Amino acid sequence: MISDSMRALFDKEVAKYPAEQRISAVMACLAIVQKEDGYVSAEREAEIAAYIGVEPIAVHEVTTFYNMYNQKPVGKYKLNVCTNLPCQLRDGTNALHYLEKKLGVRMGETTPDGLFTLQQTECLGACADSPVMLVNDRTMCSFMSNDKLDQLIDGLKGATS
Repeated sequence: MISDSMRALFDKEVAKYPAEQRISAVMACLAIVQKEDGYVSAEREAEIAAYIGVEPIAVHEVTTFYNMYNQKPVGKYKLNVCTNLPCQLRDGTNALHYLEKKLGVRMGETTPDGLFTLQQTECLGACADSPVMLVNDRTMCSFMSNDKLDQLIDGLKGATS
């Protein structure tokens, strides 16, 4: 159920749009839910849809289109590796496979300690810097050689201990 504090945040976002365009606030509402819960469940999608006044599929389409919305709990560090063609041509897929081996998980999985979730992503718009990845939907990492991947993972592990 949507809490009063969450509803107040939703109200603030929806107020930015004309009444007939309430759906425009869906991304902001999803971000609010994710910030509070850590991910967006199907139940939360349905609650947002009911609040905005649209069918649940309209919210689900947004949730599943963007990598920034987690549909299940993720690790403390979400690693999105670009595997679009320019990055593939410059070792993006190799970077993904290297991280799978290093972390002991497959793409889409979370390490048993809950630290890392490994995902692939579409173009991050930094093709000249490939291979690239995004950490926690905020920090872009460029030219990710195996050595740089090792440094990143070791640094994130060190920041946690």
